[in-house]
Amino acid sequence: MTDKRVNLLGLPRPQLEEWILERGGKPFRARQLFHWLYRRGVTQFDEMTDLAKAFRDQLNAEAHVSLPQIVTRQNATDGTIKWMLRADDTQAFEMVYIPDGMRSTLCISSQVGCAMDCTFCSTAQQGFNRNLTAAEIVGQVFLAQQELGFQAGDNRLISNVVLMGMGEPLANFRNVVPALRVLLDEIGFDFSRRRLTLSTSGLVPQMYKLAEETNVALAVSLHAPDDELRSQLVPINRLHPIAELLQACWHYIDEQNGRSVTFEYVMLDGVNDSPAQARALARLLKGHPAKVNLIPFNPFPGTQYRRSRPEAISAFLDQVLKGGVMATVRRTRGDDIDAACGQLVGRVIDRTTARLGAKRIPIALEPLSGSLP
Repeated sequence: MTDKRVNLLGLPRPQLEEWILERGGKPFRARQLFHWLYRRGVTQFDEMTDLAKAFRDQLNAEAHVSLPQIVTRQNATDGTIKWMLRADDTQAFEMVYIPDGMRSTLCISSQVGCAMDCTFCSTAQQGFNRNLTAAEIVGQVFLAQQELGFQAGDNRLISNVVLMGMGEPLANFRNVVPALRVLLDEIGFDFSRRRLTLSTSGLVPQMYKLAEETNVALAVSLHAPDDELRSQLVPINRLHPIAELLQACWHYIDEQNGRSVTFEYVMLDGVNDSPAQARALARLLKGHPAKVNLIPFNPFPGTQYRRSRPEAISAFLDQVLKGGVMATVRRTRGDDIDAACGQLVGRVIDRTTARLGAKRIPIALEPLSGSLP
């Protein structure tokens, strides 16, 4: 039997206030609930002792707080942790915790699978099943804190959250934006906008919409300095080529008064890693608020690609820096448990794509019309 109660996780505070008002409650109850949920980690309404008993009874009847269920947990030798989380009886998605000294990053998913079909990404090869709800997105952060030993008042077990797990966040705009609002809320998780990063493959209309709705750090999967190659690696480029994508990036920074856009660039041996391509990349980005994150390719079964040689990555980095663009090389973490960038696969029943030989027919993206929930 389907539970018709509302999962309060993922409801931004204004929407929670509205939900309470519709039931005859006072708006300040939303602030109390946020405090119990996100500051104290309490999920049982009966334990929220400063709420009137009648209100707690009403909450128990009409609402619940449910976290994703853990299917498996894997610990890497470098301290990275990967969890597979249940989406339903047959499917699962993944999140990854990456400790690094004083910094700790949680990489969360926004979809079960991914429809973007980037050729170098293991997630994309699994296909796509559905969007995660706002509760499932927020629930990943909540669950990770519990798993890491959260204590009331300690919201710094995780210093950074990145939407770089399974899925394209902007293809799930309607659920991702409310989740971001909860993560940013000062009495929610209270993450700084600079410590909350959304990564996109380049859904340009949604990027413009995002600039109107929220303010988080932006990362863009670029991976090539020209349209011909990028269209092969990142098929969405056929709809939104590099010039259009970059215009949306600079608009986002202008609107949000951000510091820079991070451009992710996976290093593929003999494909996109030549010095000439590095110089072309620098020419694209020079003079703009941009930094490049070079990502050594993480292999997966059946891939046609190989990781660029260390000396090729070093030479590429040198050319980008000489071209006047800030650049770094991402340290590979968690690859012994397939938790590194591009390796997340979960368990996906591909129900919205079809294959004709080697050709994939992508799903239609969610329209942007209508108000957010």
